[in-house]
Amino acid sequence: MSDRVPAPSRNAAKVTAAGIPGTEALLILAVFVVIVTALYFAREVVMPITLAVLLSFVLAPLVNRLRRIHVPRVVAVMLSVMVALSIILALTGLIGLQIANLAGNLPKYQFTIETKATLVQKYTIGRLSDLLTSYGRQVQIVAPPAPPPPASTPRPSPSADPKPVPVQVQEPPLSPLQLAREVLAPVFSPLANGAIVFVVTIFVLLQQDDLRDRLIRLFGSSDLHRTTLALDDAGRRLSRYFLTQLAINAGFGCVICAGLLVIGVPNPVLWGIMGAMLRFVPYVGSWLAGLLPIALASAVDPGWSMALWTIALYGVVELTVGQVVEPFIYGHSTGLSPLSVVVAAIFWSWLWGPIGLILSTPLTLCLVVLGRHVPRLEFLDVILGDSPALTPVESFYQRILANDADEALEQAEQLLRERSLSSYYDEVVLQGLRLAAVDVDRGLLPTDRAQDVVKTVLELVSDLESHEDRDQPTGPAEDSPVAPPERETRLPHRPVAGPDFDKGEGFPVLCIAGRGPLDEAAAAMLAQLLRKHGLAAKAAPHTAVARSQIAGLEASAIAMVCICYIEVSGSPTHLRYLMRRLRQQVPGVPVLIGLWPSSEAILHDDRLRAAIGADVTSDSLTSAVNACLDAAEDRSSIARSDTVPA
Repeated sequence: MSDRVPAPSRNAAKVTAAGIPGTEALLILAVFVVIVTALYFAREVVMPITLAVLLSFVLAPLVNRLRRIHVPRVVAVMLSVMVALSIILALTGLIGLQIANLAGNLPKYQFTIETKATLVQKYTIGRLSDLLTSYGRQVQIVAPPAPPPPASTPRPSPSADPKPVPVQVQEPPLSPLQLAREVLAPVFSPLANGAIVFVVTIFVLLQQDDLRDRLIRLFGSSDLHRTTLALDDAGRRLSRYFLTQLAINAGFGCVICAGLLVIGVPNPVLWGIMGAMLRFVPYVGSWLAGLLPIALASAVDPGWSMALWTIALYGVVELTVGQVVEPFIYGHSTGLSPLSVVVAAIFWSWLWGPIGLILSTPLTLCLVVLGRHVPRLEFLDVILGDSPALTPVESFYQRILANDADEALEQAEQLLRERSLSSYYDEVVLQGLRLAAVDVDRGLLPTDRAQDVVKTVLELVSDLESHEDRDQPTGPAEDSPVAPPERETRLPHRPVAGPDFDKGEGFPVLCIAGRGPLDEAAAAMLAQLLRKHGLAAKAAPHTAVARSQIAGLEASAIAMVCICYIEVSGSPTHLRYLMRRLRQQVPGVPVLIGLWPSSEAILHDDRLRAAIGADVTSDSLTSAVNACLDAAEDRSSIARSDTVPA
């Protein structure tokens, strides 16, 4: 029987590119240009439809709640739309009344405005003018007198020239039809757009399931069940995000209104509504909303205290909402990178004007959600999203290649906030070492560089000595609107061993590194995890079990042997001979072979495992730790039964 194992296929350690076909780059660019051009020239039609889709996301939770109490869909949709229409009409009427009231009171503030303008001019332009005059006088004193100008001949008086005749252009009087157009056009256009928005919103809410199915058909799917769940989850998250953002901005407006009312700024309701609306503009919306109230406070108060209090109000409220309230509700982020928010605001404001500026963040968020759930649009998530461009494994491998143990430790501490140490070693470090092993096998990572990698990993393991190997307490799952469709799974974790092994002397384990250049790091990690679980573990290099050195092993000082391999390829003949030497030197001691990441050919071939002769095989550090703990508990049980008198 041949015990050769076919060598696994080798793949380069590389970062997988985003899902953009390289051969179709020009076609994608052309499609992007066509889409942007269509959005620009068809904005009169596309903007109302976009507003309708976003409004449907806001109203979808209300429709679903009405559906749960057995309200028919048509009735639930119409009631939700009527509620939204009533709120919008009420706010519009309130804004109109506030503006009319403000316009009527502006003449009262004229004297204060003129006085402060004169004062400001005196202390700015006046001071500058005085300085320039003084400087001119000094220059005249220092400079020599200028020669007298040459005598000029007298010119004829211009009174002899004929005076021009003024010409007046009079437009013909407007016809009744033209007059009606001039008066009604500014009113009719917003009403028509509003009607389009609500009509489209009604049909979107009525045909929500049908639109989802058509979207699946449009983009295609190899897994219909998971795609359906992903789209439903994305729609639910977007609805919750928009509704939450609306509630936060409304609360911001209410606080601003109450604060301005206390300060004494006129028309606080108007400024509260404007603050809630303009806060949809990222970063600068709140400060833009505060410009007019600050200017009005300066006009009302002869002094400057009211303006200063208004500035303080907007600053404190915005910082509290932006730095405390939103991170508490959304988690650490909303899924958008800060740069993408700024660029999106510039792009959409150029494309659609002020409406595009307000809609820039919701529209960009929708694009990121599509990128998270649709493979063809993955590049949108890479460009606009805030998720790391590299996976934790790729990032770890990049850091150890650069021999930067400090950055690797920083990444480890971030990941260890939500997972156990053994889970981090299994899911990140061993997978990163697997990439290094592939590069070593392909000749891309020389031996000296591989030794540097091992040295960096050993430094990282030493720095993590103070971390306990236990699952971190997890709070409620972060409800980010653009969370990935699948959350990573954590490996099961075995609790710490019992008090019989607290001193670490009852079950000594020898962790031997394999023959590979990176196996020493795996042995060090396993020994550290075993010590954290109360077992006396020690890591040893592969030379410790060489033919000339294995005689130094004492069977009485070893309770279990663990052989650690990052990778086993080709013939495992050396494993069989190593097992023969261990059986002869330490007879009766159980032997565990850890293959991390797992070698499927050995772990799932019973004949090969029998030929090797290991007692236990393991494909993860977690399972190896649990196997050692099981062996320690079995030995403890046997020892206790032997001490019980007959």
